[in-house]
Amino acid sequence: MSKELIKTNETSATTEVSNFLRQIIDHDCHSQTYSNRTDSDGRPLPSVITRFPPEPNGYLHIGHAKSIFLNFGLARDYAHAINGARCHMRFDDTNPAKEETEYVNTILESVQWLGFNWVYGDQTCLYYASDYFDLLYQFAELLIQEGKAYIDSQSADQIHKSRGNFIDLGTNSPFRDRSVAENLALFREMKAGKFQDGEHVLRLKIDMSHPNLVMRDPVIYRIRHAHHHRTGDKWCIYPLYDFTHCISDALERVTHSICTLEFENNRPLYEWILNALCDAGVLPAPLPHQYEFARLNLTYAITSKRKLLQLVQDHHVDGWNDPRMPTLVGLRRRGFTPKSLQLFCERIGVSKADSWIEMSVLEQALRDDLDPSAHRAVAVMKPLKLVIDNFDQAPELCSAPIHPHLEDLGRREFYLTKELWIEADDFMQEPVKGFFRLFPPINGQPGNRVRLRYGFVIECTGFDLGADGQVVAVHANYFPDSKSGTEGANTYKVKGNIHWLSVADALPAEIRVYDRLFTDPNPTGGDKDFLDFLNPKSKSVIQAYVDPSLANANPEQSFQFERHGYYVADQFDHSKATPVFNLSVGLKDTWKK
Repeated sequence: MSKELIKTNETSATTEVSNFLRQIIDHDCHSQTYSNRTDSDGRPLPSVITRFPPEPNGYLHIGHAKSIFLNFGLARDYAHAINGARCHMRFDDTNPAKEETEYVNTILESVQWLGFNWVYGDQTCLYYASDYFDLLYQFAELLIQEGKAYIDSQSADQIHKSRGNFIDLGTNSPFRDRSVAENLALFREMKAGKFQDGEHVLRLKIDMSHPNLVMRDPVIYRIRHAHHHRTGDKWCIYPLYDFTHCISDALERVTHSICTLEFENNRPLYEWILNALCDAGVLPAPLPHQYEFARLNLTYAITSKRKLLQLVQDHHVDGWNDPRMPTLVGLRRRGFTPKSLQLFCERIGVSKADSWIEMSVLEQALRDDLDPSAHRAVAVMKPLKLVIDNFDQAPELCSAPIHPHLEDLGRREFYLTKELWIEADDFMQEPVKGFFRLFPPINGQPGNRVRLRYGFVIECTGFDLGADGQVVAVHANYFPDSKSGTEGANTYKVKGNIHWLSVADALPAEIRVYDRLFTDPNPTGGDKDFLDFLNPKSKSVIQAYVDPSLANANPEQSFQFERHGYYVADQFDHSKATPVFNLSVGLKDTWKK
């Protein structure tokens, strides 16, 4: 399937995006497909019930954010439907070997951080597939009794080979015609722990010549002697996802079961299992229906849980919440906000067509969220001392707006003193053409003049070199009648305007500058080894000086560092004693070709 590349818009305007699922739900609401149902206590059920069902085997990533906003967002937006709407939070925890309580906790926290919860009135809609283990077992026995399931004693490799492929039909297992009594006895012995892992499995008896390989007698139970994070050692057989998921939806009376396109081939199995159990009288109609949408493919990122785990375990990153990771905990620490992620998801839309989304679309969503609200501040990343030789007075109070478009926020105040920190890039010994910042007198001509932003005009008079021949200080004189905001300021016409901080007041801070984790837009495509494309410059740590007003910055508070970009006080390491700020995103896209 071809994939369209979605790039960022030059403007921040939100365009109309597709969402075919709303059309389906609108139709179902209009025809009242699910509008006359009640629960086991006789209470009316909502006409729209969605669910977000992650497996607790890792941390949520940006792709999950799309699913969260979709499923919880639909429940929010269809609150007007008959009897309302809701979204269930459910953990598909059927694989004890990979699932941990740590993952459950971080998933719940991430969903809440994005602004959603699973409480509707007096009902808490938090579920676990493991809640249904007893029922699932009973349903499996029922299918055996009806001749629709059997115990297969072949090895996993034998079963795989006998399924055939898209050209060759599958072949029946030699154990396919076991009697109901023998199948029941073996299944109960499996449950009792009498066999080792892999000795037997339970398969549905469908059709080994079916054109859809998924329908060729799929395995629905396997033996696994492993401790489960919720049920402990009660079970040594566990249902597989395809069997569990659809039944969980039906038991919870889900109406619209929304998943990504890789499950499209599994939909016939979803329907087969539910119809079989509905015909047996153990599941109520109307049944849920599965719908698929295109998953999120983001350039310069990976979303495979296995590969993300490898990055963490092999210490290529600093944990799951490393700001370079596409995990929600990483994005949060990077400074992404719930609103920016929602804006991103709204812009890319929901469709059935696979597409690649440019990283710049995600980054622009954050800029568009932060620009109207982030407080402004000054940071000097490459400090170079500027000495104003003729400034012999008391510190001069200066001020700047906290936000240029929000006058109600007031102004921040700071002092101009004899010694300042400026950016080293704002001075050149021998200026190139078009350089309008500080440079010394050349060929009998005076040094260049610039304005200290929100301060005075200065004229460069010289510089000092260290023992290594590097510039260690720049000298200048200021013009006392040129202060910004005064009448005299208008008499000075300069082309350069530079940022500065007082040496006496500047706040030392650690700045962590992050870039994209990979150098290739598709690091897992083809036969690539994604580790070959790790960006060696994806993280750098510098010691800088920041605006003294940031002494009161709180963890996770975002700022626009004028000239540099948007930065956030680190969620864990930042404190008033040791300020730490992470680069969230630059002021503009620097990856454009």
